[in-house]
Amino acid sequence: MKRIFLFACLFLMFIPVMSQDITTVDRPKLVVGIIVDQMRYDYLTRFYNRYGEDGFKRLLREGYNFENAHFNYVPTVTAVGHASVYTGTSGSGHGIIANDWYDKFERKMIYCVDDFNFEALGTELEYEQKAPTRLLATTLTDELRLSQNMRGRTIAMGLKDRSAVLPGGHTSNGSYWFVGKDEGKFITSTFYMDELPKWVSNFNKDGIAEKVFKNEWETLYPISSYIESIDDDNPYEGLFIGEEKPVFPHELKKLRKENGNFDLLKESPYGNTLLIEFAKSAIKGEKLGKGDFTDFLAISFSSPDLIGHMYGPDSKEIEDTYLRLDKDIAELLNYLDKNIGEENYTLFLTADHAVLPVPAYLSSLKIPAGYFDYPKFRSYIDELTNKLYGANNLVENISNNQIFFDKTRLSVLGLRASEVAERLCEEIINYPGVNKVVTAKTMQNTNFDRGILHHVQNGYNQKLSGDIVMVPNPATIYVRETGTTHGSGYSYDTHVPIIFFGKGIKKGRSRERVEIIDIAPTMSNLLQISFPNSYTGKVLSEALK
Repeated sequence: MKRIFLFACLFLMFIPVMSQDITTVDRPKLVVGIIVDQMRYDYLTRFYNRYGEDGFKRLLREGYNFENAHFNYVPTVTAVGHASVYTGTSGSGHGIIANDWYDKFERKMIYCVDDFNFEALGTELEYEQKAPTRLLATTLTDELRLSQNMRGRTIAMGLKDRSAVLPGGHTSNGSYWFVGKDEGKFITSTFYMDELPKWVSNFNKDGIAEKVFKNEWETLYPISSYIESIDDDNPYEGLFIGEEKPVFPHELKKLRKENGNFDLLKESPYGNTLLIEFAKSAIKGEKLGKGDFTDFLAISFSSPDLIGHMYGPDSKEIEDTYLRLDKDIAELLNYLDKNIGEENYTLFLTADHAVLPVPAYLSSLKIPAGYFDYPKFRSYIDELTNKLYGANNLVENISNNQIFFDKTRLSVLGLRASEVAERLCEEIINYPGVNKVVTAKTMQNTNFDRGILHHVQNGYNQKLSGDIVMVPNPATIYVRETGTTHGSGYSYDTHVPIIFFGKGIKKGRSRERVEIIDIAPTMSNLLQISFPNSYTGKVLSEALK
């Protein structure tokens, strides 16, 4: 009996010690995920001295900044970027392999978030039936809702449909995107709900888009002070319809009619301001951060991408866009402080891709750069297959730097796709502008652990991708000679910001290489929830308290 009594006493004494080791989950009331479409990391450093104290500088000063953050896949485009940030994996895992891609089963091009089983809500425009159907993996936002038995709320928003649909995941309470033309309002689809919430309808009825749409886009500060960008009048930038020169001021009121009316709003910094106003309305209308469970607000600023495509990263338009976005970020942080509380929210800021300087501008500086002529390349492929196999219709589609064979035609001719691919690769590698070319078989049977082919492999999806994958030369794109684009695995497209800020986040910075797919597992760990089901990233523990 004495032994039993002694054991009982020791056991009771041990209970408090055990309870002290149990982790208490102390989640923020609200998580805010910000993606800036087409933001290079060096926009933080180039324009640093021009920023105010309460926007980007505050995030850098009070948050944790990863200075060497990169995408680890191609193509670096909007849909894949948003999907990768929120799933913690690349296209090989989540199934979004481009903005639009060739479906070799349906034998046609498809768009990443189209789903015609649902209807658009809030618009009379066609082709707005959207859903996350093609996203194969769960997202950070899905896992947060699942972990709380669906009691927290997720709201996602962007000017582009794909920028709202993919971050919201499969369980979003509402993903909203902006339609232009003559409508100028935020909409959604019946995938999420049967009718628009009152706060969204009121926002649209109040004409906020018209209120933030200025008559003229002039520089925020005297243009002579914009010394981080090239001359305003230069031959490397695009033009709005009705303009003769790509220079300030851009007379938006006069240009609206010929440039899609409210679509022009998206191509100016005022699109960012509109999104801030919509985010504030969402926080109020959905009572985000006010309940017993953690809510999520996903925001995607699309205007920098549209502006960057037209003018390039060295333009005064981009410099002005980021000086204005800095003020918008400060406005959002101030609103969160007042309405959620500084200690009640956690925020991360990143980008879906970066961008290449205009190749024609690089060429003027004697830096190797150029343009890839896809129609000419298609003719070359037809001539090549006719020469090798006596047929010029073996290729069904060429898109996203991938070649898809007509498998029916190959079968009729008694040809094996893998052998034809291997033979064509031997020839294509000699084509001007091509840096590397590999077959589907190589992608499936070889492990590339570094370099550009490692990026290609991470973006390659065995079921969805093509029979041949090409890599253009550095600084080589396929668009017109004014403006620029993105999509490669080179550093100018992969190097972007990753900043964590708020509750549970340390102050500091790191120069070690990290990857965009690390955001979702890091946030999952902070929230103490299950990681997205296909994640391949790692927890950036140095940023967490």
